[in-house]
Amino acid sequence: MKVAKFGGTSLANAEQVKKVCNIITSDPEIKIVVVSAPGKRYSEDTKVTDLLIKCAESYIEKGNADKECQEVIGRFNDIATDLGISDGIMDEISTDIKSRLKLYSGNKKEFVDIMKAAGEDNCAKLVACYLKSLGINACYVNPKDAGLLLSNEFGNAQVLPQSYENLKCLKEIPGIIVFPGFFGYSLNGEIVTFSRGGSDITGSILAAAVDADIYENYTDVDCVYSVNPRIISNPCPIHELTYREMRELSYAGFNVLHEEALIPVYRKGITVRIKNTNNPNAPGTAIVPARHNITRPVIGIANDDRFCCINISKYLMNREIGFGRKLLKILEDENISYDHMPSGIDHISVVLNQSQLDKDVEARILDRIRNELSVDEVSIMHNLALIMIVGEGMSQTVGIAARATAAFARVGVNIEMINQGVSEISIMFGVKAEDCIKAVKSLYEEFFGN
Repeated sequence: MKVAKFGGTSLANAEQVKKVCNIITSDPEIKIVVVSAPGKRYSEDTKVTDLLIKCAESYIEKGNADKECQEVIGRFNDIATDLGISDGIMDEISTDIKSRLKLYSGNKKEFVDIMKAAGEDNCAKLVACYLKSLGINACYVNPKDAGLLLSNEFGNAQVLPQSYENLKCLKEIPGIIVFPGFFGYSLNGEIVTFSRGGSDITGSILAAAVDADIYENYTDVDCVYSVNPRIISNPCPIHELTYREMRELSYAGFNVLHEEALIPVYRKGITVRIKNTNNPNAPGTAIVPARHNITRPVIGIANDDRFCCINISKYLMNREIGFGRKLLKILEDENISYDHMPSGIDHISVVLNQSQLDKDVEARILDRIRNELSVDEVSIMHNLALIMIVGEGMSQTVGIAARATAAFARVGVNIEMINQGVSEISIMFGVKAEDCIKAVKSLYEEFFGN
């Protein structure tokens, strides 16, 4: 039994939906289908999720979002019309989207989640309707009815443990189940969403709940590549990698799979396969618990420039009991999470996602660190890029760090920070964002150039 998840580009228009349904009907092992909201039809297009966010923002600001709402409905109508199923299903979709606007109660985050979820929810209804029109036994299942319960964290929800027991019953439903990704319900019955790209998480949760043999994640690339193809043309493909390797690469910028999506399937040992909707016969990439064919020590290089770093100095910091705890308490008070915290005897740095900071929050945090911790110096470095080299073979290979730093030196890139965990399957480098691309190119040449 398979769970298959299809991303936004796979559902952007009627032609893509037909490809998706052909994959579903051609594989009798596919039992559950998880869908994203329709994505971009062309490079300058806008994703349906982003249109729905604009719709919510307009309603909050002006009390009216008729134009934005109609644009969303129009996108679904184009797909339904081209599929020949517009009668009936479009009335249902149009009514649903318009009715959501009436649910605004003053909680902006809650309302944005209500609106965002409309993309996946209505796409699932549309796909189920089209499968039925082909004579396929298929049904739409709402996450609330199925019991997908999430934490009450709008835009960043986590699955609650009881969900897995609730969702087991899905495998007893006859025919193909079409399930909307990205959202679930809190214990209070509120719609809550995962972070962006969270349909991957939904698929993983369902695969774990029903003990699927394989979780197939369909996207718009043939496989996972060793580096971002926008940086290196025709990079080495990765045919197999471990959960640990994929987790590290996803965190550091590989967008092919959401970084949180591996947790449920990892716990069950379920193989994940990345496949291309537009080329379903390509072998894709398998994500497995362990691999034994290790030909290169480094399997992938990932990069992301969304970080900043708070740098703190204080003489005899290492002798001060509770310094780290008090520092993290300041971040906790501001509802800020951190990613890394490398330190020395008199110095500590906190790396975090800079999207969490606005000018007021940043100023408040720095002021509290100065006054409450009595530090000698505190500053913040913006536009920090993190580059990760990843590979299970690194732990058995001497000199990986030396080769990496030599690659940086050859192109004149200064390393702001280095971090390596005890697992030794990854080394992370912090560099200025402006140096990121040439650093990645040099690393690729070092580890994949021969």
